[in-house]
Amino acid sequence: MTTHNVAQAIAWATKFLEASSDSAKLDSEVLLLHVLDKPRSFLFAWPDAQLSEQQQTQFIALIDRRRQGEPVAHIVGIREFWSLPLEVNASTLIPRPDTETLVEYALSLSLPETAKVLDLGTGTGAIALALASEQPKWQITALDYSHDAVALAKRNLNKLGFTNVDIAQSDWYQTVKDQKFDLIVSNPPYIEHDDHHLTQGDVRFEPLSALVADDEGMADIKIIIAKGTHHLNHGGYLLIEHGYRQAVKLQQYFAQMAYSNILTIKDMAGCDRVTLAQWLG
Repeated sequence: MTTHNVAQAIAWATKFLEASSDSAKLDSEVLLLHVLDKPRSFLFAWPDAQLSEQQQTQFIALIDRRRQGEPVAHIVGIREFWSLPLEVNASTLIPRPDTETLVEYALSLSLPETAKVLDLGTGTGAIALALASEQPKWQITALDYSHDAVALAKRNLNKLGFTNVDIAQSDWYQTVKDQKFDLIVSNPPYIEHDDHHLTQGDVRFEPLSALVADDEGMADIKIIIAKGTHHLNHGGYLLIEHGYRQAVKLQQYFAQMAYSNILTIKDMAGCDRVTLAQWLG
């Protein structure tokens, strides 16, 4: 790259990334703003602003990492979810817009003002923290099997300053013992071991343990549903994010476990994404 004002840097990077990214221009803009430590408005207000040699060298290095397939979120260390800036790293899944479908529906449920909520497999803490931001009186417990994920979620909690979330290490329900909740939410591993998507895009840089499950991707989902009957208050809800072809299997297993009012919700792309059920046992 021989020129180095803002507009030229973005144009060069976009062309450089076209073959390896389906969001080349956006990737270029996000990475340049990270280097410049500027808000997005800077790109439109100052397209002729010159990059220093150090900024240009750093930008080229970041663009090269992106060309190798590394997720933008890992490069900059931040991903926004539900308008919350969350630290991300390779120990957890990168929060995705599809998961906001689960958050939105959870917030629409008729729950007690001081509802007890459990988030299983919290990762970055995205779901728990999004719910906490909207419902400060809810008491939210967020669990993850990975010690690194727990540490990451706790850092995000501390930065956001919410006081109604407790984060801990647990193998699914293990540490909650006999506690009961008004709402249980989870984005568990649900991809099959041989799914071709595992060799594409950002998932190549995410932990397999957070992506893949046995039994055609249903193993962890079945644990959450089966044991959820012991941890839901009467009238409580269980919401699970899943693959777009798994809705019927979830509905059938919920019914087998004697849940009621089973419903599947579509994501922004119109794909089956979240299935919920109510416990009336």
